[in-house]
Amino acid sequence: MSEQIQNSETTAAEIPQGDLRDKVIAALKTVYDPEIPVDIYELGLIYEINVFPVNNVYIQMTLTSPSCPSAEVIPGEVEQKVKEIPGVSSVKVELTFDPPYSQDMMSEAAKLELGFM
Repeated sequence: MSEQIQNSETTAAEIPQGDLRDKVIAALKTVYDPEIPVDIYELGLIYEINVFPVNNVYIQMTLTSPSCPSAEVIPGEVEQKVKEIPGVSSVKVELTFDPPYSQDMMSEAAKLELGFM
């Protein structure tokens, strides 16, 4: 996992992939599970972020459980927030439950926020 930002006048071809990846992470940190006061990135719900040529973004993620009440909302919000980043051409969000989510996937900041440390 990694992070970053950009100028809306820059064309898609001019955005370095590392910079765009950082912007994607920043956008993911604005998405929250409605039942947990920690963003999905720090919760460890993001398994993979790939930025391909022409600024196509692929995100593989999971949810806290397959029966999560927000299963239809969170992936759509992830897609929307990433599409709003200037220069992003397309976004694909793939939901997976392999490996299953566990609290061990949370960052230390998330564990502190939730009182697990």
